[in-house]
Amino acid sequence: MTLLDGIDTKRNVPLIETGRLALRAPRLEDAEAVAMLANDRRIAENTLRIPHPYSLADARTFITAANAGGETVFLITAEGGRIIGACGVDKRDGAEPELGYWLGVRHWGKGYATEAARAIIDHAFGDLGCDVLVAGARVSNPASRRVLQKCGFQWTGVGLYRFRALASSAPVDRFRLDRSRWASPRNWSKATKEI
Repeated sequence: MTLLDGIDTKRNVPLIETGRLALRAPRLEDAEAVAMLANDRRIAENTLRIPHPYSLADARTFITAANAGGETVFLITAEGGRIIGACGVDKRDGAEPELGYWLGVRHWGKGYATEAARAIIDHAFGDLGCDVLVAGARVSNPASRRVLQKCGFQWTGVGLYRFRALASSAPVDRFRLDRSRWASPRNWSKATKEI
């Protein structure tokens, strides 16, 4: 991960570059692309807050509220600046900071989620001063659980959470990563070998 020189001065969000991706703050001109990607039930049913259908107005609301109130939000972009998803860390309400991410369906299975998640984890521990991160994945979403495990997260149990798109609750595997595990190269290599 490389922290680029540029910072979105309006929201004080760094630009982060990985091997294949650039993570940056969302802008209003991104609303149409975000709406097109997020308007897929397969995405919405695996995230707590994304409604379905997802409209241009929803995208504008998301972008306007991004990076305020303890939440750091990035759009994930690939070659040519093409938006492929979003990720971030939510540090609101005194709860443990939570990692979240989603990708457009056509970008699944290419390693982008793991690459983006690792960059955000580095940012959270290195720049935001987090001591621990938590995350969740629906029990019916093994790909997302695998991303978290590859990033060094450890399973802590199952909880029942309400999903906006489902208008009901569903079981979610809960995970935790603390600073010492993140900082230990021995643990990172072990987590990678276990997967």
